[in-house]
Amino acid sequence: MPNKSAGKKYLKVSKKNNARNVAVKDKMKKVVKSMKETLKSEGATKKVEELLKEATKIIDRAAQKKVIKKNTAARKKSRLYKKLKATKEKK
Repeated sequence: MPNKSAGKKYLKVSKKNNARNVAVKDKMKKVVKSMKETLKSEGATKKVEELLKEATKIIDRAAQKKVIKKNTAARKKSRLYKKLKATKEKK
């Protein structure tokens, strides 16, 4: 526990930011996971493309808010598009 008042304030801000970051990361992981599951079960469909669009939006927003680094965001999006392309080529 911090002794100085500035330290106490920083602790409060830090906890709030941590909670927000955890929520954003959790949302990002859920969307990516649902996209991957849908891709496995149905193949390349409109629903997968909608989920990909949503996942891209969430990943970009997380990078913009500095929850994840921009290269991490680019890597995640690239891998998702790669999976979609591979599934489309199988058909």
